[in-house]
Amino acid sequence: MITLDELQRSTAEVGDSVHRTTISRILHKSGLYGRVARRKPFLKDIHKKCCLKFATSHLGDTPNMWKKALWSDETKIELFGNNAKLSLLGQTVGQSLQAAADRWPHREALVFVQDGVRKTFSQFQEDVDQAAAGLLALGLKRGDRLGVWGPNTYHWILFQFATAKAGIILVSINPAYQLKELEFTLGKVQCKAVVCPTQFKTQRFCDMLRQICPEMDTAESGVFRSSRLPDLRMVIVTDSRQTGTVHVEDVMQAGSRQHHQELQDLQTKLSFDDPINIQFTSGTTGNPKGATLSHHNIVNNAYFVGLRLGFNWKVTCVPVPLYHCIGSVIGGMCMALHGITLVFPSAGYDSRANLEAIQNERCNFLYGTPTMYIDMLGQPDLHNYDLSSVESGFTGGSLCPPEVMRKLKTDMNVNDMIVSYGTTENSPAAFVGFPRDNEELKTETVGCILNHAEAKVVDVSSGEVVPLGDPGELLIRAYSVMLEYWDDPDKTSEAIAKDRWYRTGDIASLDRFGYCRIVGRIKDMIIRGGENIYPAEIEKFLHTHPNVQEAQISHFKIPHYVVFVDSYPLTASGKVQKIKLREEMEKKLGL
Repeated sequence: MITLDELQRSTAEVGDSVHRTTISRILHKSGLYGRVARRKPFLKDIHKKCCLKFATSHLGDTPNMWKKALWSDETKIELFGNNAKLSLLGQTVGQSLQAAADRWPHREALVFVQDGVRKTFSQFQEDVDQAAAGLLALGLKRGDRLGVWGPNTYHWILFQFATAKAGIILVSINPAYQLKELEFTLGKVQCKAVVCPTQFKTQRFCDMLRQICPEMDTAESGVFRSSRLPDLRMVIVTDSRQTGTVHVEDVMQAGSRQHHQELQDLQTKLSFDDPINIQFTSGTTGNPKGATLSHHNIVNNAYFVGLRLGFNWKVTCVPVPLYHCIGSVIGGMCMALHGITLVFPSAGYDSRANLEAIQNERCNFLYGTPTMYIDMLGQPDLHNYDLSSVESGFTGGSLCPPEVMRKLKTDMNVNDMIVSYGTTENSPAAFVGFPRDNEELKTETVGCILNHAEAKVVDVSSGEVVPLGDPGELLIRAYSVMLEYWDDPDKTSEAIAKDRWYRTGDIASLDRFGYCRIVGRIKDMIIRGGENIYPAEIEKFLHTHPNVQEAQISHFKIPHYVVFVDSYPLTASGKVQKIKLREEMEKKLGL
């Protein structure tokens, strides 16, 4: 931390002119904003005489608006944008949360609007320690797997951090899973315990678990042995007490002084390279694969994404699911690393609840997929909500059409929508835009490569690197690439080469500044008469029609059939499942 005197001395060294808003951000990054920002005479002087050396030392990962203020030379901008001087963090998830609680003890960390739950960083840290000690008391140990199955509730994120603190591997389970998918997932990773509510909407979680594990009915202590899932020992319910289960309050009270000491001792033994989360891919064919992520993967991905987004203290509306990487990493981990407040409007996605939460909690940052934003924009009473607090937002999952981007600005006050690209296997983000990117970059690209990450595009057939701007398969190599697909060496070796380049399966192109354009999936590419045809080209054109909300092309540029539907089959991350879409259309059209 530099002192105010040092800051003032540094500003006198050179006379580079920098915009006042840039200085405010410099002060935010240096931790001096609260003491200095309101001293107008000082700001008036400092914005005229900012030391370039000071700025480059303290700004870190810098959005375009700051780069333009500092340099006009294109080459320097390119180098600064890929600044690797900021080191990777060598810390665990638990250490990250502890640091946040020490730094911002009384700041609100979490707001679950529907459940009426509000927690400061200090309160959340205390709950996490209690839950982690309770899990140790129940016999779970470092390296065991615990599944969390359910919608966005406080207990989801509580056990996300509690498992990490105890060295237990969190298994993120899609709440829409049915019996077959659930049994496969729990069996694949040998889950020892499952945390879930009794039910949510039409999903009866406990009833489904009883169908797989009828032994629960006779487990008076809540501990059982299942013939179909021999590793599963207990089900922890988060709402009403059920026969054969352990209630979450019992977990919170189970940890003795001995277990809390065991938890404290464990912190010196955990490695940031340990696996800490298994995220199942939202695959469209076959069984889902368990992408295994380490502390190092997700802590650093959240750290550098947060820097790219310009996070200081943001009140962020999070309608995205916690069982997906965007919710748990770009949401939960960014909270712990950057001190943002996460506002969860409802347990399941609800556009009206989102708008009410933005209005009532004065959210200034939004998370969402393009599909979610389109849904909110389509609300007939949108104009009745006070969205004046909104400043910017983050989107991923698919490209955000230009018309949607413009409507977000005019109708929802989202002045800066930041685009991104990633995969579960990348923890998840690989490319993220800058807040002040122009409209072309926001609508034509998925952002710029993150710090400490490499990307290349290769010919699909030969594997040779293609010239800049040419399409090919996108490969990523970075700290964020998963450890493996759990217990699946063959699939792992197909996805990750020996030199750690991860094959995304996406067709993309790169420009010389590190921005990426996604063309489509290799599986979706259509070869007709020797020509490669990418559905995204036609979809982009169809989006220009004012009466088209969403468009998907599954076959040729000039289609033989055009079908109008009310909705598309989606993956967990909000992407259209084109394989299922093809199957549905083939069945509907009798092809």
